[in-house]
Amino acid sequence: MAVKSFQCPRADSEKAKPVNILVRDIMTTNIVTFKIDESIHDVMKVLIKNRISGGPVVDEKGQLIGIISEADCMKEISDSRYFNMPILDKSVGHFMTSKVETLPAEMSLFDAASMFHSTGRRRFPVLHKGTLVGQVSRKDIVIAAAKMRGTTWHQP
Repeated sequence: MAVKSFQCPRADSEKAKPVNILVRDIMTTNIVTFKIDESIHDVMKVLIKNRISGGPVVDEKGQLIGIISEADCMKEISDSRYFNMPILDKSVGHFMTSKVETLPAEMSLFDAASMFHSTGRRRFPVLHKGTLVGQVSRKDIVIAAAKMRGTTWHQP
């Protein structure tokens, strides 16, 4: 006796369409910025108060001109010990990194993760049409990835 193959009608299942998460979807827009003439002491206080590890340095028009971090502050602390002098009241401009790598707001989450991995950076300022619009951190990338389903990489 032959076995007949039987298939029931298949339910129409909606296939999950991957969502292209962009940097603009996960970045922080309410960011702490610094001015080039602020003292390094003031920067340290702001970093501690806001529990952040750095932030963009902007000019009077709000255009990105650098970035200052805890590591930059450490240089001042280290130099003061080496030269046996108190921490001087030098400005942000003396310590900031002026060649800043940025990410475009339209970059995908995965490309941003790759940038973090390849550079070892903790944060990137985010630009849209040359204007500072936010900042994205490694933590933002991890949080966004954790909210996605691992097998299909789409949002639940």
